Amino acid sequence: MVLETVVKLIADQLKADPAKVTRDARLVEDLGADSANVMVLIMDLEDHFNMQVEDSAITSLKTVGDVVDYIQARQA
Repeated sequence: MVLETVVKLIADQLKADPAKVTRDARLVEDLGADSANVMVLIMDLEDHFNMQVEDSAITSLKTVGDVVDYIQARQA
């Protein structure tokens, strides 16, 4: 499932407790991501889900749920 995979990738990248990586968790404010973390995360997501994340979409991916919804919309 997309959510579990995204949670694992985010927790691994940010060295965060997976229990804190919820749909509502904000990548920067709640999980401590910086721009470098976000770029590496995007590359990990692209590799794992075999997709391309548009540059224009990156700024709209604020929460874990935003990332999950974005991926699911591209897989439909």
